[in-house]
Amino acid sequence: MDAELQHIIDERTTPWGVTVQSVEIHDVVIPSGLEDAMSRQAQAERERQARVILGESEEQIADSFAKASEAYRNNPTALHLRAMNMLFEGLKERGAMVIVPSSAVDTMNLGGMMGMASMADKAEKMVAKSEE
Repeated sequence: MDAELQHIIDERTTPWGVTVQSVEIHDVVIPSGLEDAMSRQAQAERERQARVILGESEEQIADSFAKASEAYRNNPTALHLRAMNMLFEGLKERGAMVIVPSSAVDTMNLGGMMGMASMADKAEKMVAKSEE
């Protein structure tokens, strides 16, 4: 910028016999109105980029769900296992409560499985006591 400004000034002062040796710009003060406008523009650009990234992420997530649904479409066992895994992941967190619709309990046969798991746990505790 300094060189360009020097060239422009030198072109106009040479006819008068004045030669510009150098040009330096110091302490440029941007008017507050312009500074505010530049700040708003930068903020708007950051928000735009964030929205573009969010939109691209949503598109990737939708594609991933579409692929998963294709994998589960003809494999009810895999879907059943995935549902059970999701339920397990929710339950293994400390203090977590998971509300499961009764239709899901029936579909996944969780009533019988929970009862069997409870009985197995009690039987294991009884065996441990009897071995003491």
